[in-house]
Amino acid sequence: MGRFFGTDGVRGIANKELTCELAIKIGKAAAKVLTENNHHKAKILIGKDTRISSDMLESALLAGICSLGAEGVSLGVVPTPAVAYLVKKYNADAGIMISASHNSYEFNGIKLFDKNGYKLPDETENKIEKLIMENDFEASEKIMGKDLGSITKCTAAVDDYVDYICSTVKDMLSKNLKIAVDCANGSASVTAKKLFTKLKINADILFDNPNGININDSCGSTHLENLKKYVVENGYDIGIAFDGDADRCLAVDENGCVIDGDNILAICGGFLKQKGKLKNNTLVATIMSNMGLKLFCKENNINFAETKVGDRYVLEKMLKENYSIGGEQSGHIIFSEHSTTGDGQLTAIQLLSVLSQTNKKVSELKIKKYPQKSGEIPIKSSQKGLLSKNENINAYIKKTTEKLGTKGRIVLRESGTEPKIRIMFEHEDESKLESLIKEAKEVIKNNL
Repeated sequence: MGRFFGTDGVRGIANKELTCELAIKIGKAAAKVLTENNHHKAKILIGKDTRISSDMLESALLAGICSLGAEGVSLGVVPTPAVAYLVKKYNADAGIMISASHNSYEFNGIKLFDKNGYKLPDETENKIEKLIMENDFEASEKIMGKDLGSITKCTAAVDDYVDYICSTVKDMLSKNLKIAVDCANGSASVTAKKLFTKLKINADILFDNPNGININDSCGSTHLENLKKYVVENGYDIGIAFDGDADRCLAVDENGCVIDGDNILAICGGFLKQKGKLKNNTLVATIMSNMGLKLFCKENNINFAETKVGDRYVLEKMLKENYSIGGEQSGHIIFSEHSTTGDGQLTAIQLLSVLSQTNKKVSELKIKKYPQKSGEIPIKSSQKGLLSKNENINAYIKKTTEKLGTKGRIVLRESGTEPKIRIMFEHEDESKLESLIKEAKEVIKNNL
């Protein structure tokens, strides 16, 4: 069976791959499985980002949910982590977020959370997938009349979420920091201004005028050029950037240099260690994290735990081993004390809290990093899953790893969100990266 749910939910071009018909089926399947699992009429929250197709998909999901007798609660435009937080606060059985995160506006996605704000267990996800695949919704008696579900609109979602993020900061944040905040014309557009105003932080809010098609368009955490320029030209201490659904956070220092997820992990993880709050003295990151982060951990006597790419794998490791911080280079940072998922605005506030308490510039807290370069190759659906099985490619990886030694490394992996092979090289000599990427692409094209 082909899986609908990748590492980050169902994803595709809206109205082409991710259609209303599929959304209705997902709504129906979620309602049926959750009602059966919980032995009562399921209550399901739905949040969405600002892309033009989100209204359409929300309506389809709600229609499916109601047709199977479950209750739908529309949260409106909110960040993904707000759904994860509110599903527990509002005593719901599940939460659904409609977003394609950092992708451009024509894409969209559907991500499901369980009643505790974690991604759905595989067993539940598999049941939902099976129903969708088999289109098996008529097996039970047709639901009609008073047994149909209904929809309510929640107007308190944004304020309840903002209040919670504010509550995670025990120490006062510096009022002297001059901050620029890029909302990516996405979900943070409805929360960031309220958040920073409530905390009485001097923040100028940028890219907070969504029109349905400008989400992540030359802005946000995947397009930092405008924020870099703005910070340097206007003398800001730091720039903060979120992605479309505000579950990621990256930063820009006063010189316009990027502070990526690895740097944020080091800054916040190192501070937690100083305060005696780094559980089991361990920081969790993925195989894509820079070798410089490992070096930082070694120099500061912090254990480094490594996982596959994907924040769900980081979280699994954190929960299993009781760790307090983990994340990805892309800016998905998880603080297990405060959240069940990556949260861009929580991350921003925690980072600013460290700057306030150390009284240092963010540039002074950066780690030394190895030069890194990434590339990608599109693949056909028939080629999915073949990368790890190819003997010639595996031999190439082994040979290259031996050749690089302690001076660098290679990571080849299949994307969990797009039909692509992702390539990443690190090397202490930046001039070698271009030729290494080119060589890897040739090997993959010739053998896959």
